[in-house]
Amino acid sequence: MLSRYCSAALTLGLLLVAAEGLAAPRTMRFDYYHSGNDKQELFSVDRVVIEPLEWPGNLEKSVDRTNLGKYLFEVRDPKGRVLYSRGFASIYGEWETTDEAKKINRTFHESVRFPAPEGPVRILIRKRDARNQFQDVWTADVDPGSPFVDRSSPPAPGALIEIEKNGDPSTKVDVLLLGDGYTAGERGKFERDARRMADILFATSPFKERRRDFNVWGLAPAAAESGISRPSTGVHRASPIGATYDAFGSERYVLTFNNRAMREVAAFAPYEFIEILTNT
Repeated sequence: MLSRYCSAALTLGLLLVAAEGLAAPRTMRFDYYHSGNDKQELFSVDRVVIEPLEWPGNLEKSVDRTNLGKYLFEVRDPKGRVLYSRGFASIYGEWETTDEAKKINRTFHESVRFPAPEGPVRILIRKRDARNQFQDVWTADVDPGSPFVDRSSPPAPGALIEIEKNGDPSTKVDVLLLGDGYTAGERGKFERDARRMADILFATSPFKERRRDFNVWGLAPAAAESGISRPSTGVHRASPIGATYDAFGSERYVLTFNNRAMREVAAFAPYEFIEILTNT
């Protein structure tokens, strides 16, 4: 079904055709809340944002045909044609398998990003059922002309560091290394850590063989204190990205549950994938 939509998506283009010399579209981000427990899940809109940068992805590969991910989101035009889609996993999707989800409800903040459309679209969130087939679990309508679309210009979190660049973001896989818990005086340490991490990544197959297909960027908003939270040892830090040890009660598991803070920082870099690098 997705392949049937692919040519339509390219024709309609999310309207943007860099091949014709037109400017790439901006990046639209749809923020929402994902709540529930192991038996029920609910969604609600937070906000729609136009990010500072142009869309970094390949506009000729707008429809995801990999069939990967526990969830899938689609952007459809008023006629129901798929303009953009991506499979994904989420913290909620992991949390709902824990013992805690059998006892209480929790809410997680999530985001999906796509090339900003010219007209109204519908966002569909789909989830795999017991037969491993995607089923619609939520829909929301987005009008890019709405006065409530947030087009503000937030302050930049710091200079973007080019760790490795092998081409234009639209033709490469862009990985963003987000530093958390680095003070302004430790910016040099972050850059060294980020470059060391990139070297380790590209020393490992299959990344080693495909190194020139990647760009790697670094961003590290200045932290007031060095390090991140580790609640099991009584350490708490108000780090910019909100990364913390002890996620889901596992001492060694580091996550951020502050998706909004992470996305607001990441918006200043071209990226498809984020890795949080903590100063610990």
